[in-house]
Amino acid sequence: MLDPPLTSGSHRGMNRCTAVTPESEERGIFLPPAGKSIPISVLKQNGLLQALAEGANGHTETEPSAEVLRAQEEWEAVENVQSGIVGTSASHMPLIAFNEALQYFQTADLSECRKKIQPTVRRRGLSAITHFFFGPPRLQQQLQGERDLALAIAQGGLDNNERVHMRILQTIYKKLTGSRFDCPRYGAHWEELGFQGLDPGTDLRGTGLLGLMQILYFVMDSRTLPLARDIFKLSQHELQNFPFCVMSVNLTRIVIQALREERLSRECNRRQQVIAVLNDLYVATFLRLFVVWRTQQKTISDSGFVLKELEAFAKRKPKQLLRDLGMYMSGRAVPVTDGGLLHPSPFSGVHGPDLHSALGDSSKEISFTGVCDAQVEMEGEARLI
Repeated sequence: MLDPPLTSGSHRGMNRCTAVTPESEERGIFLPPAGKSIPISVLKQNGLLQALAEGANGHTETEPSAEVLRAQEEWEAVENVQSGIVGTSASHMPLIAFNEALQYFQTADLSECRKKIQPTVRRRGLSAITHFFFGPPRLQQQLQGERDLALAIAQGGLDNNERVHMRILQTIYKKLTGSRFDCPRYGAHWEELGFQGLDPGTDLRGTGLLGLMQILYFVMDSRTLPLARDIFKLSQHELQNFPFCVMSVNLTRIVIQALREERLSRECNRRQQVIAVLNDLYVATFLRLFVVWRTQQKTISDSGFVLKELEAFAKRKPKQLLRDLGMYMSGRAVPVTDGGLLHPSPFSGVHGPDLHSALGDSSKEISFTGVCDAQVEMEGEARLI
């Protein structure tokens, strides 16, 4: 058996958190330059992805464990047979919707993770005074539970014994690749999705399971999936390739930091939602990155600069960022920096109506239906991991 044993997992057993600190959330680790169409594994061997292997404490990750290496060898052996065998080598996992995964986290025991969250950024001196008098409004009390849930999810680590965690991972793999079969928990196939190594769990520092949840949201809505696949296709371009999932995690970090700095409080208060606002911002930010990367012929060597500019743009013109998302999702062209227009792909399937988000009260069942075209006001700052 290639995969670790899976159990249905009691929600109370989910209480496992990553070692994420506020300081690590604000650190910047930039994607290094890469050559033309070079696999991530090759870049890693040449030290070009060493910065991405640094943990929250600044130390480099250790070599893969014997378990990971053994799993990789077994997977490579399977690849030499026929692909159909992959589906029979492990128990089949059904796809999981974002709603179902979110409901799981609502009922899971996240008490240890909640102890580690810092809902807002600490300010001192003049900064605290300025923020008090001139900063954005505070998040309303009835929304703080939902905010804390999001931050607790961001503290949670990937657990092989939690079936929901594994279903999230398998769903992301299947929706991006189009595969009908489950894939092993460890292996080089994750690098094809833009993770940096054999284990996707090592790329979630600073975002935890929220990093996977936002990818899940992106690929499981039929109206945003075409955009996700367009971006994924661009990430595999011969010259403009970039690690899709690592980039996605960096965008989730921008969202988390904006929330912690209370830059989204006004919008959350207006909509009486938190997680919906986070997901809308995530998708809008990914769209902006897609537009810039595609139209300006960016490569992985530009990634640090692109994300810095993206962060600044999100702080200066958040309404335009979400307005562009609404235009793109309704099939209209999006303006680009050189004065031109980027038209949605005629085969992208995004020519439907504008998407709308809907979240219930944090004490009730939380549900989602899509991306909102509402106006967001935020001034958050985040860093590329």
